[in-house]
Amino acid sequence: MSLDQDTTLPLDHLVSTMEARLDAWRVLNAANRAWAATGAATGDETAKQAVEHQLRCLSSLEEFYAFPGRQFMGSLAELVAEGDAAAAARLSARLSAALLSKSYHNNPGEWDSDESSLDNADRLPPALNGNGGDKHRPYFEVLVVTPTPQTKWTEVSREMRRLRRPQDPFVYELVIVGSFEDAALGAILNPAIEAVVVFDGFHFASQHDVPLLHRFLEAHVPPGVADLTSEAMTPALVRMLKNLRPELDIYLLSDRKVEEMAANPELACVRRVFYEVEEPLEIHLSILDGINDRYETPYFDNLKKYSQRPMGTFHALPVARGKSIFKSNWIRDMGEFYGLNLFLAESSATTGGLDSLLEPTGNIKTAQDKAARAFGADHAFFVTNGTSTSNKIVEQALLHPGDIVLVDRNCHKSHHYGMVLAGARPVYLEAYPMMEYSMYGGVPLRTIKKAMLDLKAEGKLDRVRMLLLTNCTFDGHVYNTRQVMEECLAIKPDLIFLWDEAWFGFARFSPFFRQRTAMGAATLIKRAMAGSDYRSALEAQHREVGVDLDPADARLLDRRLVPDPDRMRVRVYQTNSTHKSMSALRQGSMILVCDQDFHHVEEAFHEAIFTHTSTSPNLQIIASLDIARRQMELEGYEMVMKATQLALIIRSEVNRHPLVSKYFRVLDLGDMVPAEFRRTGMESLTGTDWTKAIESIWNDEFVLDPTRLTLVCGSAGFDGTEFKGMLAEKYDIQINKTSRNSILLQTNINNTRSDVAHLMKVLVDIATGIEERLAAGGEPAVAAFRGRVAGLMKDVPDMPNFSRFHDHFREDTGSATSEGDIRSAFYLAYDEGSCEHVKLNSREIDRRLKSGPELVSASFVIPYPPGFPIMVPGQVITTETIEFMRKLDVKEIHGYQASRGLKLLTPKALAVQPVMRIEVA
Repeated sequence: MSLDQDTTLPLDHLVSTMEARLDAWRVLNAANRAWAATGAATGDETAKQAVEHQLRCLSSLEEFYAFPGRQFMGSLAELVAEGDAAAAARLSARLSAALLSKSYHNNPGEWDSDESSLDNADRLPPALNGNGGDKHRPYFEVLVVTPTPQTKWTEVSREMRRLRRPQDPFVYELVIVGSFEDAALGAILNPAIEAVVVFDGFHFASQHDVPLLHRFLEAHVPPGVADLTSEAMTPALVRMLKNLRPELDIYLLSDRKVEEMAANPELACVRRVFYEVEEPLEIHLSILDGINDRYETPYFDNLKKYSQRPMGTFHALPVARGKSIFKSNWIRDMGEFYGLNLFLAESSATTGGLDSLLEPTGNIKTAQDKAARAFGADHAFFVTNGTSTSNKIVEQALLHPGDIVLVDRNCHKSHHYGMVLAGARPVYLEAYPMMEYSMYGGVPLRTIKKAMLDLKAEGKLDRVRMLLLTNCTFDGHVYNTRQVMEECLAIKPDLIFLWDEAWFGFARFSPFFRQRTAMGAATLIKRAMAGSDYRSALEAQHREVGVDLDPADARLLDRRLVPDPDRMRVRVYQTNSTHKSMSALRQGSMILVCDQDFHHVEEAFHEAIFTHTSTSPNLQIIASLDIARRQMELEGYEMVMKATQLALIIRSEVNRHPLVSKYFRVLDLGDMVPAEFRRTGMESLTGTDWTKAIESIWNDEFVLDPTRLTLVCGSAGFDGTEFKGMLAEKYDIQINKTSRNSILLQTNINNTRSDVAHLMKVLVDIATGIEERLAAGGEPAVAAFRGRVAGLMKDVPDMPNFSRFHDHFREDTGSATSEGDIRSAFYLAYDEGSCEHVKLNSREIDRRLKSGPELVSASFVIPYPPGFPIMVPGQVITTETIEFMRKLDVKEIHGYQASRGLKLLTPKALAVQPVMRIEVA
């Protein structure tokens, strides 16, 4: 990969820079070996030219990494220029191996350019090698932006190395650049960079020809930065670096009035300001202190200390300290399996440094504050029994009985139960369907706006409390969160947003998807509120459609609406299944809050925590949430980019493989998102001009999370459940979600290229087996196979929409809006006399669908797949819902017992006037 390539590079090349770099080194190695074996001996220049070409491709990229660095790259270029093929091959092999293994992180010998030292790495003096004993010290790199001439950069690096001390907890090397654009390139391309030191006076333009990154820079850099003065360019660079990678520590060095700069609000995100280089040791110590601030895990650190203390346990937890296990004749194997530390770190006490999850005041509070910083929130709360509980905590805290909630009908069942508990009235919103794959996408913004405007027309807008959406959906649909919130706030300025980002927590650490997270979008909205763009756009809106938006004005549905910055309140909540995409133990979850009015609901919020949180939370889950935050702040950028790249590799390899693609296909953007929601026209996540991909991510109504891959298996004759079972039992591949004719694969920070290779081999083996069976079975086998495929891919049941709540659970039966009293329906079903059961395939069902009385569900009915309620308590059951259930071939349907039939509320119970209604708040 070369930085001076044209702008038509696919998205793959941008997210896969780290792997592309290693691949480029492997290509250089191969070219060097070929040259050493043949070219040098025969005098053939072709082999040498191949090496020179690959070396040129690498040289500009390597400017942004500390290793191999200028000295090694210069030595390699000299060897090639001199025609010493053997030495060039040895050196490139050595450097490639060090990069692949990352041995240069801890082995100082890798930094010695003398070939004779390869077997004697300790020759480097301690001041340079950074060797502080046997303890592993994490390695990172520091980006230095300076106007200092390149001829002095090597000396700058040496000066900083001389400051190393054996007691330093970390080791770092410098990457030095001289311009605004090169600083951006370094932050994007090099995930090992953890801190940035900015010297005043740098220039704007890169020393490289970088057209491929101009579009990306334009998205982060306001117009005209190139024309700014040196003084104004520094704050612009700081803001851009923080937009790209918020986790970076930034230090500023200047010969100007540093006291004024330190107090400048535009430089508030700078960790420390120094007066030029009068205190190089303080700069060094500050860099280490900044990394240590992220590295520190308050709860996990205290739990480790606690586990090593001699404790007498007189509390109700026999497994604490492990004596009941390791001294047992019968369960000692449990201790051998889990290890001693697990039990030494168990306790039911909240003293001795362990703190209380219900009322944290010590290290849990500090850990939560660090998590809030890492995820861009005002507050963070740890939850140890999953995001199902996180959702119910938020809903109980914020919703009053009678409040109206706009909610995706296909959201996780915990939200439906949360509304039952809170007594809220759901208005179910329909997502767009993908009938052929038996799944739903997201809820169009037009649908959301129409529901709000209808409620306004009915005089009920004041009761609308919350919009609740899943971002991203199980299948990977990601909303344009900022646009959704801004347009909804234009209609109702105090609307609360709950974004269920159970599967999307990792996106905070992707510069591409951060702005589509709840917290990322909330930050952008708050920042925009202070600017003039809102006000000028609002004035234009007032002139066109009036000040008070008229629900009867059809233009409002398709016009981009602008909120009033003087009236709107940014009230955003995000629930995050940390365990689903980060290194947390199962059921580790977080609630993230960005709410300008949180002080008004804080007491209710804590009361909801008391309601739903166990008084005996799992200490190991709390510690793992602390650890997950540390990892994502320090290496999340690299790991998320790698997970994204692996997903793109799978998409590309499956869909282009000549055999595998005959029977399997990974659905692409054009398959999963209708054209009306892709104004940029982008259809594929692979092989697409990445500048168009960035434009799509920035602007389209829906995009796909690339790490979630829907693999169609129906075209291979397998339904989703069958294929999932076969992968697990025969090939040791585990997946989670299925549909009628597909399975969902997902890459995460745990996956490697070896995993991808294993998956591809399995798919090739399965496809080969299909070919062999069809060939052996002849025409009858082919005909049977085609019939099976047609049944899975074409004879698919229509996806039923939510019908309506029965009039018994409606306050105003003449209303055009659809909110219903789900709580009353839920608890009415507790009365056995109010319920009946009717078999699904009975004539009674068909008769009542045709002639009445209406069938009204007494419970939630949730088939897996698709995994969302197709019936909720109080819902009128329609022919479409019954037909869908009859065509389902899944075994797991929550809320339905085939032996008894559908649980319904009886006509008699529904005829009785309700004794009590929940009063509207």
